[in-house]
Amino acid sequence: MLGLYVHIPFCSAICNYCNFNRGLFDAALKARYVEAMVAEIQSAGLKTCATNLSERDVAQDFSPANPADTIYFGGGTPSLLEPGEVARIISTCRAAFDVAGDAEITLEANPESVDEARLAGFRAGGVNRLSFGVQSFREPELRRLSRLHTADRARAAVSEARAAGFENISLDLMMWLPEQQVPEWLESVDAAIALAPEHLSLYLLEVYPNAPLKDDMARARWSQAPDDDAAAMYLAAMDRLDAAGYEQYEISNVARPGRCSRHNLKYWQDGEWLGFGCGAHSTRRGVRWKNVASTDEYVRRLDHSESPAIDHRILSSNEHLGDALFTGLRLTEGVNLDAIRAAHGVDVWARYGADLEPFLQAGILRREGPRLWLTRQGMLLAHEVMTTFV
Repeated sequence: MLGLYVHIPFCSAICNYCNFNRGLFDAALKARYVEAMVAEIQSAGLKTCATNLSERDVAQDFSPANPADTIYFGGGTPSLLEPGEVARIISTCRAAFDVAGDAEITLEANPESVDEARLAGFRAGGVNRLSFGVQSFREPELRRLSRLHTADRARAAVSEARAAGFENISLDLMMWLPEQQVPEWLESVDAAIALAPEHLSLYLLEVYPNAPLKDDMARARWSQAPDDDAAAMYLAAMDRLDAAGYEQYEISNVARPGRCSRHNLKYWQDGEWLGFGCGAHSTRRGVRWKNVASTDEYVRRLDHSESPAIDHRILSSNEHLGDALFTGLRLTEGVNLDAIRAAHGVDVWARYGADLEPFLQAGILRREGPRLWLTRQGMLLAHEVMTTFV
């Protein structure tokens, strides 16, 4: 089953830490963008890989009969679209692909961009899962991140989503924020647990060199806690979420039983997906490509019936294997080495065992039968393990 990713680049304001492909909201450009996206989805990617795959493969890979079971609206702030625009994009996906009746259809949303009426409109249009970018439930931290909502507004948005009929809600939180200490971080974790979402994503803040936050921190003399405190934040949060009945299934993600993000699992389980919109990435049958990043250029290309796709690349067998191992080890269940051998024709332990053995001895990795996985402590050092494969 394919995943379909839909990128909406518009934001009401640009957060000072953000490094995603986004820009300020422009109503006229948004209307043109939606038209362009509908045209791209309708073409179902037939032009996307024509330079890399035979015509037979293109027809096979991107025919309307191709089954898909997830649609994910990411951004940017997808909730800035009108409910009717979201519904139109979903119906276009259903017309272009064989989308399962029980497909998971996620919309990312910022708390200040929605109310109960808009949320009811999104629900009526086909969205059945919301992902709220909350980041913190502490006002000083929200201000440092230049977020537009308050903690109370985040709580109200979740309540409004429930009233609108949403039974699958995810919240994003960020740890290791400027001036944040472990007790303050756990205030946000406890506040999120109190709202009883079905899913939570917990991310470490990464301060990019070109992000305005870096300059803000320098001017205000804000600092991040030591690395050991960041590790303590992570481990303490996971302990609290365990106690609250959530199950960790990936380094940064926990969920109620049966509520894992089906779309994001495709990224971690060596799956396949097609991305639509500016800057969206796709992976299909060993071929990877992305769309132009510029919103204006994306619209211009679709207006002229040109493909927005660039940078087509056929993955080598070693790259594909490395990706499968790198992403699979992010999951708490790890990777099945027998399945890897069947899919890639490689005995992983024969190739990498000598390099991985020290991680086993240190308690960072565990191996039992064909299964290889990171311990929770090991997840703090996942990068060091994964560089073995890339």
